[in-house]
Amino acid sequence: MIAIDRRILTHFDFLLPAMIFPLVIVSYILIGEVNDRLADKQATYVIVGFISFFLAFLVPIRKLSWSIPFFYWINIALLISVEIFGTTKLGAQRWIEIPFIHFTLQPSELMKPAFILMLAHIIRHTPPPKDGYRFKSFAKISFYILLPFVIILKQPDLGTALVLLLTGYGMLFLIGVHYKIWLGILLAISIASPVLYSSLHDYQRKRITDFLSEKPSYHVQQSIIAIGSGGLAGKAKDEATQAQLKFLPIATSDFIFAYHVERFGFWGAVGLILLYLSLILHLLSLSVMNKNDYFLKVVAISLAMLIFIYAAVNVAMTIGLAPVVGLPLPMFSYGGSSFVTFMVLLGMLENLLAFRFNFMYNFTSFGRGP
Repeated sequence: MIAIDRRILTHFDFLLPAMIFPLVIVSYILIGEVNDRLADKQATYVIVGFISFFLAFLVPIRKLSWSIPFFYWINIALLISVEIFGTTKLGAQRWIEIPFIHFTLQPSELMKPAFILMLAHIIRHTPPPKDGYRFKSFAKISFYILLPFVIILKQPDLGTALVLLLTGYGMLFLIGVHYKIWLGILLAISIASPVLYSSLHDYQRKRITDFLSEKPSYHVQQSIIAIGSGGLAGKAKDEATQAQLKFLPIATSDFIFAYHVERFGFWGAVGLILLYLSLILHLLSLSVMNKNDYFLKVVAISLAMLIFIYAAVNVAMTIGLAPVVGLPLPMFSYGGSSFVTFMVLLGMLENLLAFRFNFMYNFTSFGRGP
């Protein structure tokens, strides 16, 4: 059996799971109120997610860091294979079907841990100088950010592609890049914006048009009505008519924030947003407290950026301040892929925290550490 040195528990961050549990519990309650069958599925996803967290925690990431480039390139190969063997759903080719078991795999979700680990691996071996990365180092890291971005964009999956892009460059901004590089990027984006817009798919341009129009789309209108009807303290389940009478679309996933506010009101919305904000700030504080451990620092910042982007875009979308995109509320919206991915990333971070002083795994017996 496997036993782990008990001293590791002194470096395990118990605050992270303490922040995750309220999200999981409230999410399960809301999903169950809308659809019992989906709640049963979500319970299965939660179990799989916590098992994935435990397995990711047990993997000796630092000792196996030499294998990270292989892990990255395997996931790149999976992304490319979607073009050849991929299954199309809802007009997008993003999944690979596993033969005989009828299970579909979304390589873009697997790419997120590989993407973050690869950036951590590179930065750990070439830390930034005091004035930040210069062009040569920035270009090298950018290659590993832009490659999955371009491949996922072609599927097409603009939402996930942009999440990886913003996570990668947001992390680099906090790690340190010379200011002249950022000025050059802003200038290039400003010039290229018309070309970038014209290259979008029709449905993507329509979402932007709907967002900029005076009257929001039907989905957003119903979401705003649900949020407004919640008042200060919210409504009882049977009185939350927007979700119960099916006026609010996708109330268990994309627009679950709107249903949360309809049920728990303004104070419930404030509580949920503060919980996410606390989680993000805690992750950033971990990066500050371990400023010389670039492996841990990059993973903590990237995870904070990932949660911030998902949560900010999802909440802004439900109140009409962002175009409607399929980005779930982290560890809150219904669905397995996103939840399991976040739990794997949290497990990786806990591993880097607990084993940062080179405590050893003990595979001989289960019991007390030395």
